[in-house]
Amino acid sequence: MTATNRSPAMKIVKPVARQCANLEERLRALPDDITEQEDALFRSLIVTELAPWQAEQVTTPPSVHESQREVLATHWHPEFVPMRLIRQRIEAMFPGRESELIIPTQHNELTSWDGYTGVEVDCYSSGFNQKVQLLLHFESRRVAPVAPAAPAAHMPPTAQATPIPQAAQVAHSQPDATGLTGPTEAIFPTGTTPGSPPQPAFSLLSGDRAHTLRSMLAHTRKYRASQLYDYVRAVVRPDDNVAGPAVRETGADDDVLAFARLMTGKFARLLETHGAAIPEDMVKNKLLRNFIDGLRGDWEDTFLDRVQAYLKAVKEQVKRRFPLDYFYRATEFIEEAHGLGGCVVIPHPEQFWPILLAEYDVDGYEVWNPQSSRYTEFLISVVNRKNRGPGLSRREILVFMGDDCHLGEKTRPREQQDPEKAAREVGLQPAWDDPAVRKRLSLTGVSRTSVIRDYRARLAG
Repeated sequence: MTATNRSPAMKIVKPVARQCANLEERLRALPDDITEQEDALFRSLIVTELAPWQAEQVTTPPSVHESQREVLATHWHPEFVPMRLIRQRIEAMFPGRESELIIPTQHNELTSWDGYTGVEVDCYSSGFNQKVQLLLHFESRRVAPVAPAAPAAHMPPTAQATPIPQAAQVAHSQPDATGLTGPTEAIFPTGTTPGSPPQPAFSLLSGDRAHTLRSMLAHTRKYRASQLYDYVRAVVRPDDNVAGPAVRETGADDDVLAFARLMTGKFARLLETHGAAIPEDMVKNKLLRNFIDGLRGDWEDTFLDRVQAYLKAVKEQVKRRFPLDYFYRATEFIEEAHGLGGCVVIPHPEQFWPILLAEYDVDGYEVWNPQSSRYTEFLISVVNRKNRGPGLSRREILVFMGDDCHLGEKTRPREQQDPEKAAREVGLQPAWDDPAVRKRLSLTGVSRTSVIRDYRARLAG
């Protein structure tokens, strides 16, 4: 948002709430065409330049933790928020910090902070046939791109540097009878198929050691955009396999289904209209969530809550059906990261219980995460047992806690923020100070201080 004050589009996002007098009558009166207000709302959601009020929200944390001396943050997402604003927020939150290890982990995209680079990758574990995620961390020097050298004049063309393969692109269809537009299929690089990741090319002359990793990430990053279009189609053209379970789970009635179908259809057409202006990392499922939330005030909150519950249930059904063979295997990312001198941490393992049994050669487990906070003491005991017993990994497994903060949430109007997500903060993991957890950790001498020290040394190689 470039305006000095809140733009007209943001006024649409934040009107004064009013009751829906007659829901059925209002639904019948909804126009099929996109209104100026809906277009302005959508445009306000895809602008990444922050307005002054948004920058102020980012740099002004709701609480200050003066007594916290160490800041350990190895699992968080800057999204589109400038690093300088995030730095101001961290400095304001932890004025007494004496040591820190801060590594951003954008989804499937390398990002850096003070000499360290990280990424959270989507991949799959063939051992139990499930998509999982891994955190990869590096000293930035290990993955810094290197400008390619000019090919030697005497070198034959086949021996010259292989171009970086183009990541999967998206082909758009024409509107069909439902009015739905958007990608209908992925176009993959030559020599690949939709059922398998491309084989990354290796540049013989560039000297870029991380070229293969970046190629893997470029392919994987397309998954989130592809899934959004699958999600939109599942809402606009519902079928019993996807929408049926969502209806049964949420009890969505005809009014909810009709509204969700109509507004998601408009959202799909807006995606088509503004596609060239949408940043790549914004084309993901929560863009639809934010669009529906932007209608609050025009529609009763309780009704939109029911719509959002149904949409979330549809989204989960779509995610379960996404083909796993699109992803690289977890072992491929682990081997690539270690080959570059990096380290690997398993995040929120409560969501992927079998991964604890896979004996992956990793450097650490998250034992606490805002999404996975129920079994912290148990997970600490799992780490302790693995460190005492034989296993594939020759490294001692370190204990991590992930705040899983998504900074983009802090740029939304406060009344539209997801309270649970908005409460997450970079470097704030309350479990470190929980008496029972501290007692369990003290038995093996683990603390924020020790993890910062040990992980710095491991990343340095």
